[in-house]
Amino acid sequence: MKALLCKKFGPPSDLVVEDIPEPRPDEGQVIVDVAAVGLNFLDTLIIRGKYQAKPEMPFSPGAEFAGTISALGKGVTGYRVGERVAGISGWGSARQKLAIKAEGLVHVPDEVDFDVAASGVIAYGTSYHALKDRGELKPGETLAVLGASGGVGLAAVELGKVMGAKVIACASSDEKLAICKEKGADVLVNYTPENLKDALREATGGQGVDVVYDAVGGDFAEPALRGCAFFSRYLVVGFAAGYIPKIPLNLTLLKSCDIRGVEWGKWKLYHQEINAENDRQIMQWHVERKLKMPIHGVYSLEDMPRALEEFDNRQVVGKVIVHP
Repeated sequence: MKALLCKKFGPPSDLVVEDIPEPRPDEGQVIVDVAAVGLNFLDTLIIRGKYQAKPEMPFSPGAEFAGTISALGKGVTGYRVGERVAGISGWGSARQKLAIKAEGLVHVPDEVDFDVAASGVIAYGTSYHALKDRGELKPGETLAVLGASGGVGLAAVELGKVMGAKVIACASSDEKLAICKEKGADVLVNYTPENLKDALREATGGQGVDVVYDAVGGDFAEPALRGCAFFSRYLVVGFAAGYIPKIPLNLTLLKSCDIRGVEWGKWKLYHQEINAENDRQIMQWHVERKLKMPIHGVYSLEDMPRALEEFDNRQVVGKVIVHP
């Protein structure tokens, strides 16, 4: 079978496509014939050795996938050959067949396309956990999404609307904000020319926002926090800007607000039943067509390095899909 391999840490151009032996399932594993791989910003980090996980060489990037189960390992229950599933591998999905633990796989209804399923495991899983479990977002509240045109950001925009919030989408260009508008954002803020704090307060009649979803960090974190309301919740999701900001803690005192970290990967290990219910809800919204991640582009394994370069160049709006 074919796989895209990282044999040394470096840029996407160092990745190579090679034939490797087909996997066999160990106890508790299944083999998934991979139909679609969803790429994420973390894939650009892991191939450079800049992600917290550093796989043994050689490895395939690609953290989320969707496909069909073709074999079951010993002890696997609750799944069958031919079943449609999606899941998170952390890395290793950019190949035609994947051996992975059955535990944690998500059942994909027939009504949900594989590209859609692969585009949302991480983005919707992270964002729904952030808004529901950490942000406690309520109908009628205001939600500001920083980095709203990226994968997790667009998921947060869509989920915010489904959950009944007024959504303020914040991004770095009018072109990126246009797709946020298509996804239902109520207010658009281009934080390159605009003062983010003032824009958030203006959008809320001077009250400030109830929940901030921040996947960007950098220079935008403090002004976003200053644009928060009393008793607000500031969700730390990621640092796409490239560096971790320092926050004056007096702001939390003045606003009686919370800064809450969002680490979905560890949280779901301790809350498996709640996470499974979250997965079922997300898939049901997909079936009802309430969620649909825009697809930036679909690539082959051979073209996947070019797709990762588009992440590097901040050209991606929506989700990048690879068909092994």
